[in-house]
Amino acid sequence: MTIYTQTFLFVGMLFLGIGAYAWQRKEPMWFWSGTQVDPDTVSDIKAYNRANAAMWAVYSLPYWLGALLHRSHPQWAYRCITFATTIGVLLLIGCYLLIRRKYRKR
Repeated sequence: MTIYTQTFLFVGMLFLGIGAYAWQRKEPMWFWSGTQVDPDTVSDIKAYNRANAAMWAVYSLPYWLGALLHRSHPQWAYRCITFATTIGVLLLIGCYLLIRRKYRKR
């Protein structure tokens, strides 16, 4: 197993771990480093955290796919990782903003 495959697996596990952590939290899960989400601003904390968990689990998929592809098709593995670290990050931010809007107390 190459260092690239190990790195892709580690990063995939890291993001999946963030999703698992979000799933079990009782307080609202945060997104930005150093910020907290006020529980009084979230209409359904459990559903909000589950949506966050799903978002992180889906974001881990390109890393898992990159690890699987690296041995036989390294160029496709690098494309998966490039997608995840460029367009994927923008999609992640957009998804989080949609989650915040959906579960915001009115």
